[in-house]
Amino acid sequence: MSDAEQNLVNYEIMGKKGPTVLLIHGLFGDLDNLKRLARDLETDHRVILIDCRNHGDSFHSETMTYAAMAEDVKRLLDTLKVKKLSLVGHSMGGKLAMEFTLTYPDYVQSLIIADVAPVKYDARHRETLDALEAVDLTNVGNRKDADIQLAEYIETRGVRQFLLKNLQPEHDGYQWRLNLPVIDRCYHEISAGVREGQYDGPVLFIKGGDSNYLTEAHRDAVTSRFSEVDIKIIEGTGHWLHAEKPRIFNRLARGFLEQHSRT
Repeated sequence: MSDAEQNLVNYEIMGKKGPTVLLIHGLFGDLDNLKRLARDLETDHRVILIDCRNHGDSFHSETMTYAAMAEDVKRLLDTLKVKKLSLVGHSMGGKLAMEFTLTYPDYVQSLIIADVAPVKYDARHRETLDALEAVDLTNVGNRKDADIQLAEYIETRGVRQFLLKNLQPEHDGYQWRLNLPVIDRCYHEISAGVREGQYDGPVLFIKGGDSNYLTEAHRDAVTSRFSEVDIKIIEGTGHWLHAEKPRIFNRLARGFLEQHSRT
């Protein structure tokens, strides 16, 4: 393992007392993505938010397997002396949360997965990757310049704003915080399913009603790994359910955590 991979992922802790909860963002995101949930929980939970490797302010690595990222999580928890916690993960972060739970089930008190199944997906983000890589950073003097370029490929302004959070000033220009070359090269690993295994603790899947990331076709993949599963659907939302209807998402997450977590 390289020196870079020995580094801790970037993290932030909110709240000082109560059960520990780890929040994990999805692809192209960072630790701010689930911060509304963190603010809701911090009064009576110790909340840890992370930037996954090759994202946010975490280290860059040539590897993006879920097994490697699960080791990132374990290394951080061991450093912080956390032995029991609940995990909340969205999309890629949900797969990572499942991978960690199936690898180290004794660490996990309960698990919340937001709109993803433990299966291999098709290349759903290929167009987004192509759009990001098409931005000519030599012609970007501010975020508006980058937004104009992205708009040629991505119509939805909210999606562009989300992606542009990864643009940071550097020297006389701008650079991506994302490690785009590695994410591109390892995209088949990010799209892959999580490991086989068994976790017998409580698991909540929260599905966006208009999303096709979690469907009846995924039932066997879920139940073969998790024996105590509850599923909630937030109607009128897509894949970004935690951002589209945060009050409902936060209420579901808090209720589940209060029922299954302990200090």
